[in-house]
Amino acid sequence: MEYYNYIKALHLIFVVTWFAGLFYIPRLFVYQIEAFHKPSPDKEILGVQLKLMAKRLWFIITWPSAILATIFAIWLLILQPFWLQQPWMHVKLTFVALLFLYQFQTHVYFKQLQNDVVKKTSNFMRMYNEGATFILFAVVFLVILKSAINWIFGVIAIFVLGLLLMIGFKVYKRIRDKNPNA
Repeated sequence: MEYYNYIKALHLIFVVTWFAGLFYIPRLFVYQIEAFHKPSPDKEILGVQLKLMAKRLWFIITWPSAILATIFAIWLLILQPFWLQQPWMHVKLTFVALLFLYQFQTHVYFKQLQNDVVKKTSNFMRMYNEGATFILFAVVFLVILKSAINWIFGVIAIFVLGLLLMIGFKVYKRIRDKNPNA
């Protein structure tokens, strides 16, 4: 089992790159939505470039990272099956399931924007962008504390963070409304 730590390191690397993709893709969606509402030729020029950037990020980084992180996680659980008996691991796996639901919903938005279907506002995407952050907080607290109870404090901190982010969004929106170049 001397290779266990190598597998764990690879799992962590791909979790990091997976989250990097999940953090950045909604920002690209914000820019795509805003570009969609610009006049020609800006709309077309920006639209083509942002679609290409989103496609590369999604299919070259985010999806492969999600798959590889999952493969290495399963491998770790096969090598150390006792983790599956821990209550905190059950909660963590629930958050991982939520992360996949978030990814699948993000894929829906990705396909819509690739087809020039804009159903959400850029402000919605700014808020949506924080979904992966909330899941990351919960998972990190669970893994570090290894407690199905103490993670609640982390989740409370997430909600406080969410509240602060909402306030920040409102302040930023007011600033943007007053000065569109901000």
